[in-house]
Amino acid sequence: MNGNRYYGVRVEGAKYSVGFGSALAIAISYTNNHSILWAIIHGILGWLYVIYVALFG
Repeated sequence: MNGNRYYGVRVEGAKYSVGFGSALAIAISYTNNHSILWAIIHGILGWLYVIYVALFG
């Protein structure tokens, strides 16, 4: 039973991480580009875009 509980925590953490990454990517993209279309595209990419901006900003 304990194994299932920890698995559930990991799944919930992954869901939160993906949501936060997308929201962060949308915010960064809209701030940089002032374009809703690019914000949507970068939101789909999520953490990939956030890392790209952090490295090559």
